[in-house]
Amino acid sequence: MIKLRRSIIICLTFVIAISLLLTGCQDGTKDSQPDTSGQTGTITVTDCIGRQVEIPDQVDRIACLYAFSGHVVAMLGKADQIVSVVDGLKRDVLLNSLYPGIKEANIPVTSGSINIEELIKAQPDLAFIKGETARSEGEVAKLNKANIPYLVVDFNNMREQQYAVTMIGQAIGAETEARKYNEFYQACIDRVEKKVSSIPSSQRVRVYHSVNEATRTDMKDTLPADWLQAAGVNNVSVNQPLKLIEEKHFASLEQILLWNPDVILVNEYGVGDYIMTNEQWATLSAVQNHRVYQMPIGISRWGHPGSLETPLAILWTAQLLYPDKFTELDLADEAKGFYAEFFNLQLSDEEIDQVLKAQGMRKAKGNK
Repeated sequence: MIKLRRSIIICLTFVIAISLLLTGCQDGTKDSQPDTSGQTGTITVTDCIGRQVEIPDQVDRIACLYAFSGHVVAMLGKADQIVSVVDGLKRDVLLNSLYPGIKEANIPVTSGSINIEELIKAQPDLAFIKGETARSEGEVAKLNKANIPYLVVDFNNMREQQYAVTMIGQAIGAETEARKYNEFYQACIDRVEKKVSSIPSSQRVRVYHSVNEATRTDMKDTLPADWLQAAGVNNVSVNQPLKLIEEKHFASLEQILLWNPDVILVNEYGVGDYIMTNEQWATLSAVQNHRVYQMPIGISRWGHPGSLETPLAILWTAQLLYPDKFTELDLADEAKGFYAEFFNLQLSDEEIDQVLKAQGMRKAKGNK
């Protein structure tokens, strides 16, 4: 009896010991694993100037210190994550009506200079800056000192602009949406080039493109020079000596008078009226023949060096200048389809007409 009791005690002791050992192992395993709740990893993104930048793999707060980046972020479905913008982004009427939260974003940039204290207040996970900012040692030093990761958005032709969209999509987790846009972009280029490629150089329309100010224009190796070539025009300012002021190119009025373009395209609303009514421009063929055209304004100013709607600008310009080659092209339908597909925005005929005529689509400086 005593032996049986001793055997039972030994068995119970063994079972308890094993149980304690297993429990200890389980607790030890739990303690050895790091707590990853709330933590995120990183990804490496190559920006437009070749910098390989490590950024959070989940970006929730975005500073768009270049208007183009704000347009792209919105198009890719992340407008609600924008916390800082440049002044110009708040002047785009259609964009702000679609994404009213942009009106609440702070503006930490004045005349190209970053107010780093204001930017820090917004607590961005990531900042997009333009090439001009990246070429300023002082501006870059501010960002580095504040330890804010940034990606440079810079492009001088259509291919580079498409890469910029790809890069932004990768950075904010919207690669599929970025790829769809670039496929549309390339399709527009292909459609137009197929029809205009047979036009001899001597028969191509000679165009002067006014960017913002009346005498600001296109130099070679710039986005407008590239897309206008795709549209089949002879751009009169390309390869000409221009004055460089703060990374912008300007012609003199005397040069423009000598070029005497057939057509003038303007990006900034009101500049066309200025050219048509100013006596200094009156001798130009484009003015005398009433061929000064305001380019459309939608989310951005079509055809502008920082425009998201470059593919639409190519279609619009090609049809304007070579209508016989694009009889099947309905710009209103094209624009409607673009905004529906990429912004989930259903515009009425009246609203599309406003976009194509650039009426009320962009506020004047200082009027936000």
